[in-house]
Amino acid sequence: MDSSFSFVDPLSDFDTSNPLHPEARQYPGKTGNGKECVLIDNTGKVLPADECQAILDSLVASQLFGFRGMSAQGGSTIDLERRESTHIQIGDDLYRLIIFRYEARIENF
Repeated sequence: MDSSFSFVDPLSDFDTSNPLHPEARQYPGKTGNGKECVLIDNTGKVLPADECQAILDSLVASQLFGFRGMSAQGGSTIDLERRESTHIQIGDDLYRLIIFRYEARIENF
């Protein structure tokens, strides 16, 4: 895995900076209240489908899709364009997991 780090401009457009890979795989699902959601494997590596489905199921069970009444930093304002991110390990590799409303993406670091 590449160990170099690069600066990410917080003002840049996420979709422009992180376009969908030609081999991106989508795993559709439904939230507890019936809204459609999706997990996208945007790594270009074609991660194991069972692991991606388990990640999507966990996100749905944890109710991480949709709008939140609090900002990511814990403030009292809502930013409708905000994305939450963390890291996730699949096999021996670490990836970024980015959640935005009803879409989650697995991205390379």
